Amino acid sequence: MGAAVRDASTLPAEMNSFVGRRREVSQVRHLLSSGRLVTLTGAGGIGKTRLAVRVAADVHRSFPGGVWLVELATLEEETLVAQAVAAKLRLGNESGREPVEMLADYLVDQRLLLILDNCEHLLEQCASLVATLLGAARDLHVLATSRQALGVHGERPLPVPPMSLPEPGEVYASEAPGQCEAVRLFTDRAVAVRHDFVVTADKAQAIAQICRRLDGMPLAIELAAARTRVLSVEEILHRLDDRFHLLTGGSRSALPRHRTLRAAIDWSFELCSTREQQLWSRLSVFSDGFDLPSVEAVCCGDGIERSEVLDLVTDLVDKSVLGCEEHGARMRYWLPETLRQYGLERLAASGEKDTLRARHRDYYHGLADQAEAEWFGPGQFERFRVLRAEHPNLRAALAFCMSDPGQARSGLALAAAMWSHRLGFGSLGEGRRWLSEGLTLDAEPSPVTAKALYVDGLLALLQGDGDGAAARLEQFRSLPQELRSHPDLARAAVTIEGLSALFRGHFRDAVPALEDAFSRHMAAGDPGSAAVTAFMLTTAFFNLDDARAAEHAERCLALCETHQAEWSRTHARWALALEEYRQGSTRRAATLVRHALREKPLSHDQYGIAQCLEVLGWCAMKEGRGARAATLLGAAQATWEVSGSALSGFGHLLTGHQRCEAALRQEMGDEAFTLAFHGGRQLTLEQAVTYALEEKQAAAVPPPAEAASAPLTPRERQVADLVAQGLSNKEIAAKLVIARRTAEGHVEHILTKLGFTSRSQIAAWATRQEAG
Repeated sequence: MGAAVRDASTLPAEMNSFVGRRREVSQVRHLLSSGRLVTLTGAGGIGKTRLAVRVAADVHRSFPGGVWLVELATLEEETLVAQAVAAKLRLGNESGREPVEMLADYLVDQRLLLILDNCEHLLEQCASLVATLLGAARDLHVLATSRQALGVHGERPLPVPPMSLPEPGEVYASEAPGQCEAVRLFTDRAVAVRHDFVVTADKAQAIAQICRRLDGMPLAIELAAARTRVLSVEEILHRLDDRFHLLTGGSRSALPRHRTLRAAIDWSFELCSTREQQLWSRLSVFSDGFDLPSVEAVCCGDGIERSEVLDLVTDLVDKSVLGCEEHGARMRYWLPETLRQYGLERLAASGEKDTLRARHRDYYHGLADQAEAEWFGPGQFERFRVLRAEHPNLRAALAFCMSDPGQARSGLALAAAMWSHRLGFGSLGEGRRWLSEGLTLDAEPSPVTAKALYVDGLLALLQGDGDGAAARLEQFRSLPQELRSHPDLARAAVTIEGLSALFRGHFRDAVPALEDAFSRHMAAGDPGSAAVTAFMLTTAFFNLDDARAAEHAERCLALCETHQAEWSRTHARWALALEEYRQGSTRRAATLVRHALREKPLSHDQYGIAQCLEVLGWCAMKEGRGARAATLLGAAQATWEVSGSALSGFGHLLTGHQRCEAALRQEMGDEAFTLAFHGGRQLTLEQAVTYALEEKQAAAVPPPAEAASAPLTPRERQVADLVAQGLSNKEIAAKLVIARRTAEGHVEHILTKLGFTSRSQIAAWATRQEAG
């Protein structure tokens, strides 16, 4: 598979210092160098994730394909493990292919490190996926964290121990805090929450006792240290004596480690007020974060007033129960997963769990309904951001509905409401799976099932699954007449028929259906659907070389401008560019496309970016810039692949692409065209957009034809091959028995000669040369 090598990392920035673990870091690095699967095992709160992230940050230069952290803690559906990995790698899943197959194809020529975090609740699925991917990709390395080993052949499990502790009875010197990891961690976190915190001799001894009582568990220690904001160290130690009597009532070594963690969380829970405890438990129904309005909607009542929520949330943040960060125009909060699981147990014990999950479902159903009703209007980009952030909660609400056949219709309605913002699904494939599951559980004809059939047909069409779309349309037609004749559903069916013809390249058949749909949408007061239909009519008339393309492009733009639909306006500009291109005004067309392209990344609209790159390639061809045109076509091809789509499935673009490619091959020759085209495919999405916009940064993007033909000395070629293998400059020097500075000089010369800016580009170039 030809997806671009990406110099990427999804590692979170460290918000506080990394304390100790030098021995464990060294062990993990050694295991990764000698094996391809390392699993960090241990109890919750032992520090597996933090250790994995630190090691990954240390070794990322050895992985030109990037270091990718996939967090599985909030994933509840077993079938979505592969989809979660594909989404993190930005592969999408609109093509209808199985995620495992798509991953295996992508990873076959990549040297990257995949971190699977919190595998324990999806052990079999993670083990199966890892075994398949390691078998398919010889340069893939996996670093997993789990409460138990995956059980995969070749796995190198490493139990993560507690942090080092002072020996009982040892006199701990306050002047030498670095002697013990656990004490260093407590002191570091205490200073972070109370800047005037000073370790005296008496405090040093109390801290040492606290760390021993907590068995060196990092999370428990951090929770204890956070209390120094309101309690003295001696008071904390006293509370531990009262609360953790199990630690002194017998042999601590005989106690399960999770007991220690539970004791720490119990203690933290008891330090909260009654209403704080209640809110903590209720917040556990959220998945992977929430904002203040969602807390007010879901968690209020029965003891918590809406006016109290802000102060209660603030208190929980202050007590290190909640994390928070600024996300767009709002603050977003989250419960660490271990604390969320603890809260769920408390919520179940209170008898409120089903009630809270139902409130959670209703809130996110309302959010989806609002997004659908208001999708065409001001704030489209912000709505995209919100839906992307709330995807885990929308998924949790759907899972709750699908777990009970009696709620399946509610889940089906929620899934169908997401049609207007396909990014809210995470992928078209996932959206179709929810719809399919709901239609299986609730096949009884109803307005909800009728809408779901239409939406699933639309998603199938956008995936390129024409047969699936036809099957859903046929099911829709078999519904009772009173359902099919509903005006909204009737015009939806006409729209699907027009789009199906358009995507198959049957433009003369598409026009009357789309014109009928446009008239119906306008009569129904649905400007959003009318704008989309006008956009599609523009492409149909463009392919028919019909001047009416301009009329519909202007209609599309006018609707977007009138309703301040900024994201939809990018599509309208692209439609206008098509007509300018048809009339021969390629410079004007390219300007319009670049205006659209500048805003596309704000919505993560990979489909739209690919369309823009494609037409810019056509324009460059008309302007006699053959190498640039071929590079843009290659970049568009890579973007189609990353989005999970295929240009071959979009007949309204395929003809123009084929004409452009044929002209370029005739002008440049097959070899030069292929060289430039493949160079474009190697660009990352960010590089492709920069290159297409012809901004100053584009100078850093290598002209592929020149880069690939630049001469390297035999030694430089040897160094490039070692870079492609993931070796660092130090490792290259050792391999070739040369000085490290000499190795660094060779790498710099290669970058200069090839016009590259990163080692990953060298690796991609060397891989292509070897394959060629």
